Amino acid sequence: MANVRATEDRSGDVARGVAAELADLYRYARSITANDADAEDLVGDTVVRALERASQYRGEASLRTWLHRILYHLAVDRARHHAHELSEADVEARWRDDAYSVDAEVVVERAESAAELRDALVRLPSHYRSAVVLHDAEGFTAAEVADVLGVSLPAAKQRIRRGRMMLVSALSRQEERRTANAGIPLSCWEAREQVSSYIDGELEDPERAALEAHLVGCATCPPLYQALVGATTSLGDHDPDTVIPAALADRVRRHLGLEAPDRALDPVSESGSPEELPG
Repeated sequence: MANVRATEDRSGDVARGVAAELADLYRYARSITANDADAEDLVGDTVVRALERASQYRGEASLRTWLHRILYHLAVDRARHHAHELSEADVEARWRDDAYSVDAEVVVERAESAAELRDALVRLPSHYRSAVVLHDAEGFTAAEVADVLGVSLPAAKQRIRRGRMMLVSALSRQEERRTANAGIPLSCWEAREQVSSYIDGELEDPERAALEAHLVGCATCPPLYQALVGATTSLGDHDPDTVIPAALADRVRRHLGLEAPDRALDPVSESGSPEELPG
């Protein structure tokens, strides 16, 4: 009897947690899918999966992390390699080229447009896309990103670094610049490998000083640095108060057994007709 009661309590906690996290889950889903319909389906499937597995939640990770992990794995299960996705090898080869740069003004301007930013994000392979969105848009720490993605902390940091580079390259499109450099500290690739850690304040003083000296003297890296900062900042600026579509809110509310509108699920838009969640 005690076990049954404990299971019921855990299921209730998960249901309340889903309600509280729905806006964040939907914002995350919108950032890693190609359209709103796919995002709504992904959130709906996440709710169903979370409720089905509520008895398995033991609290080792926060409920927020656990729910985002479910959504991430569902997204990966659906993902296929598409021709429009950037090649990791191609992007890294560009960034290793000391002559490679971008027009920072163009990149930042595009990053400030929600449509342009989303279009660039969907060109990133899913595991890099999720790492960047969770860290830079949703505010997860690198350790929490590692927990959601099921990888080590160094691997998570590498995905954040590479994902940021891919995002800048996707936003730049053909607005690339090539200029020769000579006589500056660090190679451009050595500097570019450290820029993500520099942005996150993780470099020791000697490494930071060397990188800053490189940025002062380099003709190609400062625009890339400015583009990285601008794109990263823009990720955190979009959709601070995500509006949950009415149909999705109604489906989730009914599935959770909520009678009256819950603040976390209360949509502004009244468009769409309610549908039952699968399962």
